[in-house]
Amino acid sequence: MATTTCTRFTDEYQLYEELGKGAFSVVRRCVKLCTGQEYAAKIINTKKLSARDHQKLEREARICRLLKHPNIVRLHDSISEEGFHYLLFDLVTGGELFEDIVAREYYSEADASHCIQQILEAVLHCHQMGVVHRDLKPENLLLASKCKNAAVKLADFGLAIEVQGDQQAWFGFAGTPGYLSPEVLRKEAYGKPVDIWACGVILYILLVGYPPFWDEDQHKLYQQIKAGAYDFPSPEWDTVTPEAKNLINQMLTINPAKRITAQEALKHPWVCQRSTVASMMHRQETVECLKKFNARRKLKGAILTTMLVSRNFSVGRQTTAPASVSAAAAAAGTTTSLVEQAKSLLNRKADVKPQSNSAKNSIVTSPKGNVPSPALESSDSSNTTIEDEDVKATKLTDILGCTRRGSGPPAAPDSEAAAHSTQSPPQTPIMQTRKQEIIKITEQLIEAINNGDFDAYAKICDPGLTSFEPEALGNLVEGMDFHRFYFENLLSKNSKPIHTTILNPHVHLIGEDAACIAYIRLTQFVDGQGRPRSSQSEETRVWHRRDAKWQNVHFHCSGAPAAPLQ
Repeated sequence: MATTTCTRFTDEYQLYEELGKGAFSVVRRCVKLCTGQEYAAKIINTKKLSARDHQKLEREARICRLLKHPNIVRLHDSISEEGFHYLLFDLVTGGELFEDIVAREYYSEADASHCIQQILEAVLHCHQMGVVHRDLKPENLLLASKCKNAAVKLADFGLAIEVQGDQQAWFGFAGTPGYLSPEVLRKEAYGKPVDIWACGVILYILLVGYPPFWDEDQHKLYQQIKAGAYDFPSPEWDTVTPEAKNLINQMLTINPAKRITAQEALKHPWVCQRSTVASMMHRQETVECLKKFNARRKLKGAILTTMLVSRNFSVGRQTTAPASVSAAAAAAGTTTSLVEQAKSLLNRKADVKPQSNSAKNSIVTSPKGNVPSPALESSDSSNTTIEDEDVKATKLTDILGCTRRGSGPPAAPDSEAAAHSTQSPPQTPIMQTRKQEIIKITEQLIEAINNGDFDAYAKICDPGLTSFEPEALGNLVEGMDFHRFYFENLLSKNSKPIHTTILNPHVHLIGEDAACIAYIRLTQFVDGQGRPRSSQSEETRVWHRRDAKWQNVHFHCSGAPAAPLQ
């Protein structure tokens, strides 16, 4: 007897543009034909999933079906067809909460109180339904729309677990390093209080723009967290009310049994009586600091997005537009161990805060009952638990290391990371050829800059190019308009000779269709007095190949401006 294949999604929904992508999933906007209602469809390629991945997918769908709250991204439908599974979520269009805050003209303690109140309402609902999120962090806090006062929405339940009442048990090592609770790091039984600890970290960031725990060395970061070693330094904390600090202290209580609950936190005067308790003073320094915090997260996201795009995932009428990790994509999450292992290694070199380094934005997770050493506990933000043996030495530390250093061969890994890495595979002729291609296309791009040829430059760059560069004053810039201004008003008008040398180019291949190159760019030019000068910048460019054509999708420049003012 023939088996009838379900085609309900194909029959009832129309797919539109891509919103985000993972190794085994893609998120696309879709419309229900009979109602015209828009949704974010997370489309999972089930042909590529392991048995464990199938279990995690079922758990995520089961948990999301339980949760119906105005501050939680809602799952509306779950449809399985031949080779693909479709999860239909709210289409969340307001972007990340933290990105919205830095765009505001006014931001105060009272605003932070309103934000944490909505987050706590979502957490309380989860806990009442027997769900522990386990991955509360800025990336998973979205806004329903771009309207003023849009609701905060908690997203991404890929790491969430189900618990009975106040059950405490070992559910595996999972979460994001800077937001992990002491009990998880001590590998003790845990439960709902882990979400409250993460809320405390988020509230701390909401008030000053940087996290309470940070260190470039993950072991030192974990030691800080286990000891509860945070403080309220001057001058930024001098203007924060004692009530706000009191709530943070109750959330960041080391003993989970004594930690405040979501219900209790919602009754705290700083939350429920904000109009009289929370300060209304505009916190400009917090906004400025938060911009830097966001920029660091976006840099890592840009590199990871490129890596994921290179994996050639294809679904239905998929467009070839560059994948950008949007609010809807974050809302739906991605079920992929690739991103987990990617961010784990990537974040080992992460830095953050103005004067120091921040919480690392990658998920760490290990299977239940098999706790790895901290060196392998890192994995990532893509929302699912990975097995220890899945972690390959992809050398992503090298990529981020070069991004920060600007060029040259990667520094020797720390002994702990090295202990878990494998030898690099031998360089094949194809790999060598591809690396030469990357160097050559980078030289062509720089030549277009030197010649002031915007058309040639635009052909080599992705239209959605993202960048960090001195001219942007530390902000993440997206698109070509920012760069067009410099071509039209400086580069194209320059008649004096410019010569550029690329020093110490170091290329990392990321799959077959993506690569990262780091180098020192030495530029010789003639100044306004006719004297020869030189300037130096450290640059990293991420390339992606589409239709046999390499395009620059992201670059990071530090040092002198790319275009010397002559």
